[in-house]
Amino acid sequence: MKAKAPKVSKVENTYLVLPEHTNAMGNIFGGRVMAWIDMIGSISAFRHCRAQVVTAGMDQLDFLYPVYLGELLSLKAIVNFTSQRSVEVGVKVIAENPITGEERHTATAYLTFVSLDEQGQVQDVPQVLPKSADEKRRFSEGKKRRAQRLKNKKSKD
Repeated sequence: MKAKAPKVSKVENTYLVLPEHTNAMGNIFGGRVMAWIDMIGSISAFRHCRAQVVTAGMDQLDFLYPVYLGELLSLKAIVNFTSQRSVEVGVKVIAENPITGEERHTATAYLTFVSLDEQGQVQDVPQVLPKSADEKRRFSEGKKRRAQRLKNKKSKD
């Protein structure tokens, strides 16, 4: 399996926050944002693996600022790190006032995906090959997050 550059997995989607996406206060439902994060993360992992992927987990998700009705919400995803059988995708969420152009970083999430073969069994994934300083930083941080996830999993067993 040939290693791939992170840019192969890069995905960006922008949504207009409509009334059906909001609560009674006019803020977007957190669950809606989580669903969009999972969707864009899976597309990124799918592009990297070129096989079916399933979400294995999402690290802590903090909503830093509210997102309001009528704003634009952009989600940017890219593969940060791979192990033998898993892919970590980072997703950055940015709200934009469509009139002023002002942007706010509203959330960041890290999701882990596994790739499945035709029989639904977990299979090896292509390695990610970081080249730029930013890609190498994200890879290193992803490696640390994976170690922490494994440590947390062991302590629950």
